[in-house]
Formats: sequence, C-alpha cells, structure tokens
Amino acid sequence: MKIKRQYLNFSIFFISVFLFCSCEQKPKDTLYQVSTIDALLGGAYDGEITFDELGKHGNFGIGTFDGIDGEMIALDGKFYQVKTDGKAYPVSKEAKTPFSDVCFFNPEQKIVIEKKLNFDQLKEFLDKLLPTKNIFYAIKIVGDFDYVKARSVPKQEKPYPPLAEVVEKQVIFEFFNQKGTVVGFYSPGYVKGVGVPQYHVHFLEDNYEKGGHVLDLTLNRASIEIDYLDKFYLILPKNASFLSADLEKDRHDELQKVEK
Repeated sequence: MKIKRQYLNFSIFFISVFLFCSCEQKPKDTLYQVSTIDALLGGAYDGEITFDELGKHGNFGIGTFDGIDGEMIALDGKFYQVKTDGKAYPVSKEAKTPFSDVCFFNPEQKIVIEKKLNFDQLKEFLDKLLPTKNIFYAIKIVGDFDYVKARSVPKQEKPYPPLAEVVEKQVIFEFFNQKGTVVGFYSPGYVKGVGVPQYHVHFLEDNYEKGGHVLDLTLNRASIEIDYLDKFYLILPKNASFLSADLEKDRHDELQKVEK
C-alpha cells in the first residue's frame, strides 16, 4: 500500500511536470500560419483564431482581423491593429483573425546598415543575406526611415467582396523622417497560394501609435535581424467563409494587385 501510494505520488508529480513543460515550451524556428492567402484573396474574412490563442504560438508577426478590419502587427508579444485612421490600437484577447503569420522571434543573424536604400534595394540587400531561398524567415528592421508608404483597409460586411476589390478603397498613409520597426516574413516561392511568396511586411512607428501594410519605403540607417524558420505549421479554418471559398482559382494577379 505504501509502495502504491509513493508510485501514485510520483506519477502525479511526473504528469504535472510534463504538462507544465508542454504548456511553457515555445516552438522554435516555426512559422505558425492561420488560413491561406488565396482564401483571404477570395473573401474568407471570418475570424477563426482568437488573439489569446494566437499569442501562444508567437510574439512577432503580421496579419489581419475579423472582417479584414485593418492591419495587424505583433511585436515583442503585443498585438496592434492599424485601422483606416492610420492609428495603431491594442488588440483584445477575444478578437479573432482570419489570416495571420506569427513566430517566437529569435534571430540567428544581425547586421547594421548605414546607407540609404529604397524598398527594391532593401529587398535585394536582404536577398544576399539569406543563406537559402527554400525556407521561411522572420525579418525585423529597426531604424530611421526617410519615407514609408503604408495602407490599411476598412472593415467589410457580408457578402464579402474579393480582396482585390477591397484594396481599391484602401487608405494610404505617408510617414516622413520616422523612426520605427518593419515586421514581416520572407516565404519561398513554392508556397504560392498558401502564403505570400517573397517579402510581406508591415510597419509600426517608434511610439506604437501609427503604422500599416508597407507599400514603399526609403530606409536611412537600421538594424536588421533575421530569424531562420525551417518549420511551418498551418491551421485551416473550419468556418463557412473558408470552406466555401474558391481555392482552385489562380489568384497570382490578384495578389500582385493587393501587394502593390
């Protein structure tokens, strides 16, 4: 009886430690994505995952909100929502996202640059830093920006129009001589239809008050950090918005329109 009691106590202790470790352990070098970009392009805007749940899978990332209500930026474990007034608002844990990319940011590469680069030049510079184009990367750029052109989109009501139509009503913001952070990801070309191939980045200014989806920029000087992500975890929504979306259509041209 005494042996059984000791065994039971040990078993309870073991299970408790296992559960604690399982809950506390953060996935390393993993990109966690909600839904697919083609579903979003096709109008699947119903939120699937709460930000409380999303925060368990990453402290750094980008995405959008239920009804595609603005642009999402996750930085240092805090989530921000940039609405069409250009302001960044804190996000409630109960809010939901129809599409997001997050990771626990732990950079393998850090570099400081002291020269002016436009958006295309910055992408070319980043291309040379990536050891391979066949995995994902989380990219954080903190610096001085001579110019940032960003956007947000208004919340949509059902029946949802395609995203290419929504961006025709996007609101553009221009920031000059602004300190801030670019948050985003590089995705390999083979994820076409699932993710956004190449670079997809958002901007948050230094006071966490303004930002948006980056359309163009001119960088003056900055610190660049890159996290290599060799694991990809995709969550597919179960809601009607996603399940009824047309995911057979080639939406490459629509994506180009949306990104530019």
